Amino acid sequence: MIRRTFLALTAATALSAPAFAQDMDIVDTAVAAGSFSTLVAAVEAAGLVETLKGEGPFTVFAPTDAAFAALPAGTVEDLLKPENKDKLVAVLTYHVVAGKVMSTDLSEGMTAATVQGADITITLDGGPKVNGATISAPDVAASNGVIHVIDAVILPPM
Repeated sequence: MIRRTFLALTAATALSAPAFAQDMDIVDTAVAAGSFSTLVAAVEAAGLVETLKGEGPFTVFAPTDAAFAALPAGTVEDLLKPENKDKLVAVLTYHVVAGKVMSTDLSEGMTAATVQGADITITLDGGPKVNGATISAPDVAASNGVIHVIDAVILPPM
């Protein structure tokens, strides 16, 4: 519990420079935060950098490095293989919603279509969550949208 709180506070602190972040797009904001190196590497491997640097707006539910580390051993390495690019793209685009959705727009049971095509579900009981992943740092502004930091990688339905 203390580790999770520390990670959430670290992520919130790293992403709490609104003037700084608003001048950078989603990818540059994630790079500058320093706690999304796995996500950024995955976005690069999937060929999605230019898309997420595009005009948007986008809402990204961004898993931290700790969230990726919590996946079963070998999962990230497997997803990063060139032959699994389609699967990687599906996982990453499942974390993205077209438009700018701020935390004040979230409501209990709300669903939103992801860029991947499947819906995600928002719950608020016990704190805001997306598909069960806790939103630990909401509303991180970027020039082309918003990032909500989450504590788990969410997977699209198969």
